[in-house]
Amino acid sequence: MDPDALYSDVVGKYGRHINPYLARLMSFAGFGVEMRAEGCYIWDQEGNRFLDCLGGYGTFSLGHRHPKVVEAVKRQLDEMALSGKAFFSKQAADLAEKLAEIAPPGVEFVFFSNSGTEAVEAALKFAKGMTGRVKIVSTEGSYHGKTLGALATTGREKYRKRFEPLMPGVVFVPFGDAEAATAAVDGDTAAMIVEPIQGEGGIIVPPDGYLRVLRDACDRHGALLIADEVQSGLGRAGDMFGCNHDGISPDLMPLAKSLGGGVMPIGATMGTKAVFESIYSPNPLAHTSTFGGNPLACAAGLAGILVLQEEGLVERSRIQGAKLKGGLQDVADRQNELVKEVRGRGLMIGVEFQMDEVGELVVAQLLKRGVCVAYALNNPKVLRFEPPLIISDSQIEDAVTAFDEAVAETAELLAAIA
Repeated sequence: MDPDALYSDVVGKYGRHINPYLARLMSFAGFGVEMRAEGCYIWDQEGNRFLDCLGGYGTFSLGHRHPKVVEAVKRQLDEMALSGKAFFSKQAADLAEKLAEIAPPGVEFVFFSNSGTEAVEAALKFAKGMTGRVKIVSTEGSYHGKTLGALATTGREKYRKRFEPLMPGVVFVPFGDAEAATAAVDGDTAAMIVEPIQGEGGIIVPPDGYLRVLRDACDRHGALLIADEVQSGLGRAGDMFGCNHDGISPDLMPLAKSLGGGVMPIGATMGTKAVFESIYSPNPLAHTSTFGGNPLACAAGLAGILVLQEEGLVERSRIQGAKLKGGLQDVADRQNELVKEVRGRGLMIGVEFQMDEVGELVVAQLLKRGVCVAYALNNPKVLRFEPPLIISDSQIEDAVTAFDEAVAETAELLAAIA
């Protein structure tokens, strides 16, 4: 099909059957139709190539279509795609064992689902079930998903307001404020849920030791600590898991995004033996999922973790992240009238602008230069750079050059209309 005709066809179908408002927004920003992807690149309907520095919001840690993960899924597809649910699953068992091997000490049990928000839902449900309490402490600016329970703990009113009343008993404290969290966690608290680094909040990095203070506060009051590693886990932030930075073990740990190796969707809620015994010993079917832990997704997940380990991608995240962050900081130093701050860990990096509108303009300018990024859902002033952990030095240079040019042109545009 002719590229223009294909684009019109797809956008028209979005407008008629999916989300006309999103279609308008994406069209205005200049996004085309993704046609294929490989490694760190995506190609659109016109054959234009884009360096993927958004990475599916952290999904493509191994890049697009890593050959070892693709091969594992193809091999599994020839044997069995979905579980019959009446039998044991070798693929689920193998992935669960591997996850327990790499998780923080004591986090050794797994419930499999299909997405991050499902993984969070399970964690909240397990915490309330184990403790018999209602109160959940979350943080302002957080993002835990958009199903009703996860949404109740997501720290931006814009997404919650229309759907209230949501799950009751949730209170919010400022992220990174250990004193406020300590005051909020009490004898009525079932759990505190926290991202080791806030993703949609704008790549907000808390002070060192923050999670240790939360761990201690939860322990004092018999509350559980939920570390939401959906975005920060599996090497994204320079450690295998974000909570490793403070050396703590949570009671529950939702995972998703990169867990599927960039090939299959999968979510997982990891937890301690004590939590899982409290939920499943009275009723082994207390929480289930028809598609959770299916053979295809688990084959992808296991292959993805093996690639992460074999290719040393956790360490690579630290090394390449420092290079990318340094390059972006050089631009920020020259463009400090527009750029407020560059921050992050590993390849989870945020660039905050001085004004809301600048982020949207820079996204469009970067797209013109063949680099794909997006701003944070809970903080439009922040662009997130979350490229694959396999990103090369030359690709980092390309991204930084494009960012430099995009910010410079945005500054010219703003000066022209001032």
